This record gives sequence, structure tokens and C-alpha cells, in this order.
Amino acid sequence: MQSKGWIVILAATLLGGCATRFDLQAHRGGRGLAPENTLTAFSNAMNIGVTTLELDVGITRDGVMVVSHDRYLNPDIIRDASGVYLADKGPLISSLTFAELQGFDAGRIKPGSNYEKSFSQQKGLDGERIPALKALFDLAEKRGARDLRFNIETKISPNAASDTLPPEPFVRALIAEIRQAGLTRRATIQSFDWRTLQIAQKEAPEIVTVYLSSQQGAGDTVQIGKPSASPWLAGFDVDDYAGSVARAVKAAGGTVWSPNYKDITNALVRDAQSLGLKVVPWTVNDDADLVRLLDWKVDGIITDYPDKLRVLMKARGMDWPASYPAFK
Repeated sequence: MQSKGWIVILAATLLGGCATRFDLQAHRGGRGLAPENTLTAFSNAMNIGVTTLELDVGITRDGVMVVSHDRYLNPDIIRDASGVYLADKGPLISSLTFAELQGFDAGRIKPGSNYEKSFSQQKGLDGERIPALKALFDLAEKRGARDLRFNIETKISPNAASDTLPPEPFVRALIAEIRQAGLTRRATIQSFDWRTLQIAQKEAPEIVTVYLSSQQGAGDTVQIGKPSASPWLAGFDVDDYAGSVARAVKAAGGTVWSPNYKDITNALVRDAQSLGLKVVPWTVNDDADLVRLLDWKVDGIITDYPDKLRVLMKARGMDWPASYPAFK
């Protein structure tokens, strides 16, 4: 137990060392600029210069860890082998082999969709595939991006147990990928499903966990004032902590809280930081919101437009992360 305690302290120290500067995170690789969660998006984020690539993972039927926000093929961004957009929600990632998954194109938003209206600046690229997580790690290594961090979300839901592997094998597979790549000091595991974070903390205390939360409408994972605890929070009931999500995160053993930016105030940020938590809100794209959160001195921001946030940081005289040279 004593050795495990030292591992936790070391992990927190390493995170604190990297987070003394502001953490600029490219959400899904910066989906406002390039096709989300693709190698092109991640490469573009490296060109711009970010601290962290934020991404999501699932697991194929044959056990390949892949980068995908959705547990299923999303008809707003996925075309079949003939180039036609899926008419409806596609098959689950977990039902396809990696080879089968590579038959689908993920490089362009469906024209005329609401999604396209939200990200009209995105530059599509035909032929992009849903990549293996290992391919992203290899890309960063080839680019010499050895200070770049990876914030990896487990796309698993307590309300859709049959869509993915159960939490334990899912998390163990992700930990194995991170360890095999030698990235335990540069990767974090994040989730709305705190069960996965509790498992990660036990299985790999050297990897920092990030506690996601949302209190917005149908996406409310916190569920304050409900008769029972939220199924998302691994048995932690926010009502037991005077309605403070930050205090529930602290009790769960977290060191980083990543709330929906709409849920926080300056006072809540201060309270979380007084508990020793880093606060990294998601997903912030509007200039006024970015400026307000910078004024509140959050520890980082997850954004679809890392180029925009970088300009705002520069205008304030903040240190900003290095960019990495493109391939010659």
C-alpha cells in the first residue's frame, strides 16, 4: 500500500509539473477545423501547437482500440464504401472488425446537416478512416511531439451496457495501449462514467484520471436532488457533498475536474482549485466564453478551435505550447 501511495504522489506531481502552464486541448483533434478524431485533425493540431490532444476511444469486435466519439457509426460523418452517407445510425463499433471499419470514410460532414451548420469552417478530406489509437501514438512519435499529451475518453455508458465491453476489460485494454506506447506520464483517462475512472485508479495509479460532468438537460450525468445517485458516478452521490460536483470528484480520488463550461461560475472554479483540483472545462468555442474562462484562471480549456484560443492566450502574454514541424 505504501508503494502505491508513492505512485499516486508521483503521478500527481508529474501532472502538476506539466499543468503549471495553461492546458490548451484540441477537442477531437480540433473538429472545428478538420474531420473529428482523424489523423488529419490530430496532425493539424500539432501544426497549430496544443498542449493536449483530446480524443475518444472504442474497441472493435477483434479487440482493436480505435479513436471514435460515437459507439456506433454516425450518419452525419460516415460514408460507406460507395461514398454514400449512411441513411441512419450505423452499426456499433464493437460489432465490426477493424478491417470492416476501414471500409467507411470519416473525412467529411454530411452536406446540409445540422452538424455541418455547426462546423462550417471544417475542411473535409475524402478517404479519412477511423484510426487505431496506436496509429495516433505512432504519428505523434514520428512528428517528434514528445511533449504532447493525450486526454483519452472512454466512450462507455451505464445506460447502454451492451454497446461496448464492460468497464473492467475496456479500461484494462486502454491501460495496456498506453503502457505499451510508454505514455503513462503523458496520457490521462477521462470519462463521464466514473466507474471507468475508479477502475483506472486501482489498475494504473500512475495514469491521471479526469472526471467529466454535465448538468445540462438530457445530458445531465450529475442528477442533483434525485432520489438515488446518478448511475454515471460510480456510487458517489453529489447530494452527499452539499451539491458540489468538485467535492464529489475529490472524494472519488480525482485530481482533475472537467465540467461542461455552462455549469460553472468563478466561485465554483475557486472552490474546486482550493480542493487541489485542476479545472479544465469543455467544450468552449465562443470568444466571449473563452475570455471569461481565461479571466477565471481555469487550468485549461477544451475547444474545437485551438487556433482561436492560442491567439487569445498570446494576446494575454500567456505561454503557449510549441508547434511541431510537418512532415517534409
